[in-house]
Amino acid sequence: MRPAGFLLLFGMAVAPVAASAEALSYHIDPVHTQVVFNVEHNGFSRSFGRLRVTDGTIRFDRDDWSKSSVDATIDLTSVDMGDADWDKVVQGRDLLDAGRARTAHYVSDSVEKKNDDEGIVHGKLTLRGVTLPLDIPFRVNRVGKTIYGLHTVAGFSAQVSIDRTTYGMTSNRNSIGTNVSVWLEIEAIRGGERTPSTDKETPDAPAQ
Repeated sequence: MRPAGFLLLFGMAVAPVAASAEALSYHIDPVHTQVVFNVEHNGFSRSFGRLRVTDGTIRFDRDDWSKSSVDATIDLTSVDMGDADWDKVVQGRDLLDAGRARTAHYVSDSVEKKNDDEGIVHGKLTLRGVTLPLDIPFRVNRVGKTIYGLHTVAGFSAQVSIDRTTYGMTSNRNSIGTNVSVWLEIEAIRGGERTPSTDKETPDAPAQ
């Protein structure tokens, strides 16, 4: 066999392997992504709130998690505490300070695999102009097609605790706890595929 022919066949053989080794890119779906947090309220209860992820990309390689990454933006003005006045307080200068910095940003440095379905994202969170390391334990729930087969989704759950005072939120210590528990439920759609907002469904169709 001529050298040129051998090289062509070799290239054809290794191409699928090289392609499969690349981490796939997924765009975070804000419709099916939830950021829920709670914090102690004067010892009486824990107040819950919600924030929206407005933009983000997840790169995920099922076979080699070290090639995975996360980059997400959270809209601080979207905070929902279940009361308009309370929303304004949380958005205000003493807490989220959304008027000065509208968004928070999380970007990974590395992704560590713990077992087949669980890992830790090592990265940094920028909030109120302060950037600090934040490691987030997470679980891979499922990667696959939706029930309509319209797009491929990667689903993740995560939970982390944040000390709000490290980001400059030092007010109201007598009434609001310092440790904030955060839950993340994330769905991300594989790049190039349609998002749920463009899917055509009948009114009585089951949830995706």
